[in-house]
Amino acid sequence: MINVRLSWPETMHPRPSVLIVDDEVNVARTLRMIFENEGYEVATASSCADALQEIANGHNYDAVITDLNMEKPDVGLQVARAAKKLQSRPVVVICTGYASTSNSAAALDMHVDYLATKPVQLDELISALNRLLARRRDTGTKNGR
Repeated sequence: MINVRLSWPETMHPRPSVLIVDDEVNVARTLRMIFENEGYEVATASSCADALQEIANGHNYDAVITDLNMEKPDVGLQVARAAKKLQSRPVVVICTGYASTSNSAAALDMHVDYLATKPVQLDELISALNRLLARRRDTGTKNGR
């Protein structure tokens, strides 16, 4: 496990926030504990509909990590699209155990920030998210490219 803690200026969130979307309760719970241990403020959603509602309610997150296949195949792409449309665009990560050429291409075409295959290597996911958030912080922008 990576022991790097993020240091965020007080003008930003005291702790970076992440929305974790996964229909497998144990996966969401485990990721929540891991990211909280890494210093993140964590919210979870157990379906695409729950995540879309959370995003529509004006909750701003520094990052959104979504499973690709939940109640329907590739439904996580809807979560990614909604997150990318936010004015204060979060880092968007898609995790999938069922990557195909078409859904991987769709994710990359929409410029998600990171695509992870399950079983996810947690140290790589944490490191990638820390890097992406640090890069965004250093450039002073949360808006999309």
